[in-house]
Amino acid sequence: MDSVYSINIERAVLSSILFNPEEIEDVLGLIKHKDFYLPAHQKIFHVMEQLHTADMPIDEEFIRKRIDAKDVDDSILIEILSANPITNTIAYVREIKDGSIKRELATLATTIKQVALEDDLPAIDAVDRIQNELYKITTDSASSELKSMDEITGETLDYIKRMKKLGNKYLIGQTTGYYELDKKTTGFNEGDLIIIAARPAMGKTALVLNMTLSNIEANKGVIFFSLEMPAEQLMLRLLAAKTSIPLQNLRKGDMDDRQWSTLNSAFNDFNSKKLFVDDGGSLNINQLRARVRKLAQKEDNNISLIIIDYLQLMQGTGGKDRHNEVSEISRGLKLLAREIKVPIIALSQLNRGLESRPDKRPMLSDIRESGSIEQDADLIMFVYRDDVYKQRDEMRKEKEAKDKGEEYKSTFVDKPIEEAEIIIGKQRNGPIGMVKLDFHKALTKFIDKENHETAPIEVVFESVVDTERETKIDTMDNVDIPLIL
Repeated sequence: MDSVYSINIERAVLSSILFNPEEIEDVLGLIKHKDFYLPAHQKIFHVMEQLHTADMPIDEEFIRKRIDAKDVDDSILIEILSANPITNTIAYVREIKDGSIKRELATLATTIKQVALEDDLPAIDAVDRIQNELYKITTDSASSELKSMDEITGETLDYIKRMKKLGNKYLIGQTTGYYELDKKTTGFNEGDLIIIAARPAMGKTALVLNMTLSNIEANKGVIFFSLEMPAEQLMLRLLAAKTSIPLQNLRKGDMDDRQWSTLNSAFNDFNSKKLFVDDGGSLNINQLRARVRKLAQKEDNNISLIIIDYLQLMQGTGGKDRHNEVSEISRGLKLLAREIKVPIIALSQLNRGLESRPDKRPMLSDIRESGSIEQDADLIMFVYRDDVYKQRDEMRKEKEAKDKGEEYKSTFVDKPIEEAEIIIGKQRNGPIGMVKLDFHKALTKFIDKENHETAPIEVVFESVVDTERETKIDTMDNVDIPLIL
């Protein structure tokens, strides 16, 4: 047990702060009072924190005034005051933190034994509890340090040069699968949380399946969590989009010889692709995190995109307040995206209230439990097809006329290809706006308008635009890029 704490190290750190109170600024960013092993040391450090917050002197007199003699024996404070000064306080602080984490892991080991052998918990709930406790230890132990301006400018310059070397004018992250959408978003970038929201029947699942297809055909790995639709139905939609065989024909097996041959080739091609589907239908953030980490740590999987269909069907890890649960889920997804450096797309439902407006195009406030989702998301897009509402309106008029014994002749034309709008409602690092696509209903497939489906992304690097400050950094081939601040 001695390896997980050292009274001498704890005493040395407290002594260092007493003799050099300004050091607490650096120490507070690395440890908390609970990281000390000895309860008296915890109390003394906690008092030091309080004095610092109150902008009061951290010295013997003020500490004695705030410490109850019953909690801290006077001899302990005397030992701290008489300890030899140290020169590298931060190294000692890291030793204290290291010991604290090891003690938490030892406690977790006891908890694992308890929930496994003693508690009357289903196995899946026991695993969830253990994963949740481990995640708390992991996030609490994660540390970051402030970066100086020369570090930031150096990293930024390296990024710009790396983008120039790639030679992509529009696409920086993973492709959306659509030419104009790639231009407006630069693709889905690592660490981003992307929300794609729509009312039912607008085609949001079809859209992300089309995005999935574009990425796996580029030999990139995609993880798809389907909480609403079984994997077989997802595969039927992917096959319809890939082969251009109508979805209904695939569902019935009604195909001619040429279509069967095309289908067989598609299956052979898919067998070599890296698509991982979880269609369990019940998922919380801890389960999702564990499954993603397991797949992402294998480099040959080349995971480039994670999709959740859809966010509101995910479960919280506890509590009865749904708003807090959704906040926990959205924040957890954002932290996971940053941790594994992969974009995460989460589909979201919209509130029914928008359908009472004359203009039914969605906006940010229409997202269910929108507060935390809107805050955590880097990119929010809405799928909107006006013909869906036009058709519903005509069907309502026909029914009303029929109920009155009247005849109503609908003017609506049910087209095989409808225009769809992808509305960018929020983009942390770019402009908002709208892109129009065509939706092929029989294939459940969105494609670029104006035959952009096969148009290559232009590989000429001209500039990097900071949309927030509206500044532009021009670059030239074969020339070192100066950074002007």
